[in-house]
Amino acid sequence: PSEGATELEPVDLPDLPGKTILVIEDNPDNLLAITALLSETGAEIATAGDGQAGLLQTRKIRPDLVLLDIQLPILSGMDVAKGMKSDAELKTIPIIAVTASVMKGDRDDILAAGCDDFVAKPINPADLGRALRKWLL
Repeated sequence: PSEGATELEPVDLPDLPGKTILVIEDNPDNLLAITALLSETGAEIATAGDGQAGLLQTRKIRPDLVLLDIQLPILSGMDVAKGMKSDAELKTIPIIAVTASVMKGDRDDILAAGCDDFVAKPINPADLGRALRKWLL
């Protein structure tokens, strides 16, 4: 395909009407890309721009799934995951880390912090679709 053609290829994302996904991401460009992909699913999308706001939002809206950047201001993604997993009311919410840190050691640390899965940045829509299917369907 020619340069830029990937944007026109259909993306196989699941239909998720009635589901709420919270995206905790501080980079506006990444947030725009993730929410644009998620909008294809029909899910309700909520966002937070830092870890502390994300944890508060999670407590407030009880999303069906959290997409969590690991490098966040105020409270890191690792701390958000630990906070969710130590809270009896939040610990069952699946957390998918969205991170550029994909070395094996980083992955192990992310999972040990309480994340249930992860998707590498830049986001491959097929990987995101796989994770959404695994945790929401």
